[in-house]
Amino acid sequence: MEKYHNILLIAKKLIQHEKNPIANMANLSALIYENIGSINWVGFYLLSGNELILGPFQGKTACIRLKVGSGVCGKSVQIKQTLIVPNVHKFEGHIVCDSRSNSEIVVPMIKNNVIYGVLDIDSPAFERFGEPEKFLFEQIVELFLNFSDVEVLKKIY
Repeated sequence: MEKYHNILLIAKKLIQHEKNPIANMANLSALIYENIGSINWVGFYLLSGNELILGPFQGKTACIRLKVGSGVCGKSVQIKQTLIVPNVHKFEGHIVCDSRSNSEIVVPMIKNNVIYGVLDIDSPAFERFGEPEKFLFEQIVELFLNFSDVEVLKKIY
């Protein structure tokens, strides 16, 4: 967990004085993309009804809408837990947005028992994500939820 300490400090400094959730998601996705090795996509999907809609991200163009319960992102929302998938090709119902992706981690954004969406990170490497990354990305989501006016998202999405 110590190896990502500086990224958490930077994340906090980036968003601690900004309430706009879109601006914060944009900066956080860029921070992760620029500082975490062996990833090819990072971004946010925001919950609207029974689907996730693409939000701020870094990487190649992506799927715009994902059904809750479908794919890794949809499953993470359904079970309200972080999912680490060492090999996406073995995940039943995996949705291919970028054929270069081989592993994935998805962290649901939950505050006061309300799900706002997910943070999704893909890697071209198999088994790229483990406990250190899970801790880092969950902490980044917690910072985001604590500093951003996430209620605005329910009005937009």
